[in-house]
Amino acid sequence: MEVFSFKRKIKHYSSDQKILLVGEGDFSFAVCLARAFGLAINMIATSLDSRESLMLKYSEAMSNVEELEAKGCIILHEVDVHSMSRHPLLISIRFDRIIYNFPHAGYLHGPFSSEHNRFQIWFHQDLIRGFLQNAREMLTAIGEIHVTHKTKFPFSEWKIVELAQKVGLYLVHEEQFSPWDYPGYENKRGAGMCDQTFPVGMCSTFKFAKLLCHSTTSGFHLGITTSGPWSGYSGINGPRMQR
Repeated sequence: MEVFSFKRKIKHYSSDQKILLVGEGDFSFAVCLARAFGLAINMIATSLDSRESLMLKYSEAMSNVEELEAKGCIILHEVDVHSMSRHPLLISIRFDRIIYNFPHAGYLHGPFSSEHNRFQIWFHQDLIRGFLQNAREMLTAIGEIHVTHKTKFPFSEWKIVELAQKVGLYLVHEEQFSPWDYPGYENKRGAGMCDQTFPVGMCSTFKFAKLLCHSTTSGFHLGITTSGPWSGYSGINGPRMQR
C-alpha cells in the first residue's frame, strides 16, 4: 500500500525542513512545532543545560522532552552554540532552518547586572557571534538561521545584523514576532528565576542566509555546502540531555 506524506506548516517552518533548535529553555517551542507537524523526525532540539539541570530549572521541561522523543525528535543536552558545528552528532548534518529564540549570555554580575552596561552588551555579542559562525557552517545551500530578539534599546545595541554580516551572512528578512503564533510556547528567563516568563515587548525574527562568498583573512571562501546525511541519525536520542 502506498503511503502519502503531506507537508504541514506553522509560520516559517514545515515538516519537510531539517530543523535545528538551539538554546531551548523548557523545550516548549520545539513541542509547538512538533505538534503542528504531527511528528518531529525532522527536528533536533538542543539545550546548554544537562538533563539533571533541566529537571531542576523548568517544571514542564521533562514532560516536553518526553513528548518530543515520542514524536521522533532527537534531543541533545550540554550543546554549546560556540562549538556545536563540531558536535559528534551534528558535525555531518546540514539544516534548512537553525532557530535560536531570545539568546542571552547570562549576567556578568549576577542580580546586579544591567542590560545597559557596555560590558554586558559585549558579553551578549560574543554569544551571538560564536553562534552565527557555527550555524553558518551547518546550513544547507538554501538554509536560513532564525534569531528572535528584542528590538528596543538596549537590546538593539547588540547589532545582530552587523554581527551576521561580519561572518558571511546577510539579512533575508526581518519579521515581527508574536508568541501567539506558536501555541503552547512559553519563553523562559534561563538565568535567575529560570521558570518564569519575561515580557517580550517589541521583537523580531531575523532571518539570515549565507553569502555566496565572503572575504576571510586568507581571501575568499565560497559559502555553499551540500546536505549531510540525516537517515543515519534517525532514532538517536542523544547523549545525556540538554536544555
